[in-house]
Amino acid sequence: MNIKVLFFSLIASFFCSANIVGQEVLTIEDAMKIALENNFEIKIAKNNTKISETNVTFGNSGMLPTATANVVDNNSIMNSSQTRQDGTTTKLDNAKNNSLTYGVSLGWTVFDGMKMFARHDQLKELQKLGDAELKRTILVKIGQVNSAYYDLVQQQQQLAALDTTIVISKQRLTLAQNRFSIGKASKLEVLNAQVDLNSDQVALLRQKESYANAKILLNQYLARDPKIDFKVTDEVTVDNKLVLVDLMELAKKQNPALEAQIINKRIAELQLKQVRADRYPVLRLTSGYNFSESQSSLGFTSETSNRGLNYGFNASMNIFDGFNQHRNEKVAKLQIENTKIAIEQQNLILDTQLSTAFQTYLTNLELIDLEEDNEAIAKQNLDITLDKFKIGTITTIDFRTAQLNYVNAKVRYSNAQYEAKLSEIALKELAGNINF
Repeated sequence: MNIKVLFFSLIASFFCSANIVGQEVLTIEDAMKIALENNFEIKIAKNNTKISETNVTFGNSGMLPTATANVVDNNSIMNSSQTRQDGTTTKLDNAKNNSLTYGVSLGWTVFDGMKMFARHDQLKELQKLGDAELKRTILVKIGQVNSAYYDLVQQQQQLAALDTTIVISKQRLTLAQNRFSIGKASKLEVLNAQVDLNSDQVALLRQKESYANAKILLNQYLARDPKIDFKVTDEVTVDNKLVLVDLMELAKKQNPALEAQIINKRIAELQLKQVRADRYPVLRLTSGYNFSESQSSLGFTSETSNRGLNYGFNASMNIFDGFNQHRNEKVAKLQIENTKIAIEQQNLILDTQLSTAFQTYLTNLELIDLEEDNEAIAKQNLDITLDKFKIGTITTIDFRTAQLNYVNAKVRYSNAQYEAKLSEIALKELAGNINF
């Protein structure tokens, strides 16, 4: 590299480094950790999982007895008249009557055709479904964090490329001014160099804007203040050893969408068990201890009180309900059939997505190698062109073309790395295998 170009590049790097002194260095591991702790959707999914876990109780399944306390107080004021069999009549205006009953009752369903046990198993499966949804949410959000993070790395690399081209454009302007001052170049050459430098500075400002917006987006995924400043690592490391067959095997075991469909099938089967349980009798034990008091202003008895234990059982069985039992069972069986179809559909979707994403992944890996070679060639071409430009053997248009080719090659190489990383993230997300 030309000594002057190296000197100006070092100066640009120094100012760029000075600009980020004091900023937080955010690694991808730190970003994922912050997202797991702060992301709002992950927090909601965690709470939903806790709700599903809380619902798995014997009481919610209907296995435990219920106890109820009750108080009933009735009062009345009436004008009463009583005629006895011997013909005598008794009358009383504003007669007061009072009845008070209170106590505790106990009820326990001891048999319902095993419906309560099927219900308990269903609650457990619903908890597993909540776990699968939490896993899906985490995978999606961690995938977004990875994509946003490596987009920042790409934006940062493009900033460095534009910084380099501005250094070269400033050197070109200086050379043009020097040549004009000694009469070896026209004013037009100086103006062209100035216009190209201005264009590069505009492109740099646009890139800085994109970089700042990408930071804000990542902060949003991390659920923290959008104004928090930080820097990211300088390289994108792509895992180039993924194998499609291995990914498909992992997806069959770990993909949360497929896992959810399998759990839904189990839930539908347990629902059918509960529907079939309605064919059997229901046996319920009852008991209680009650107190009762009554007062009457008219009649043979003015005051009565009772207290004591009552117990018994009741049994019921559906004999005929207008064929609703048959209809309910048929609907439950169709729901099971739907879940089987959904599993087959999800398997096909998963295989299709993996195959498509893997083909894109392979293409992007090849593009990385090609663009890396293109960048090296463009850099070599720029060095040669710069030397020729200094001695005046090529035009400013040729020099500008070589300069833009170099910048575009660097940008394309950065984009190829980023696209390959996105493909890797998509494959691992489908396989349920993102490391976090």
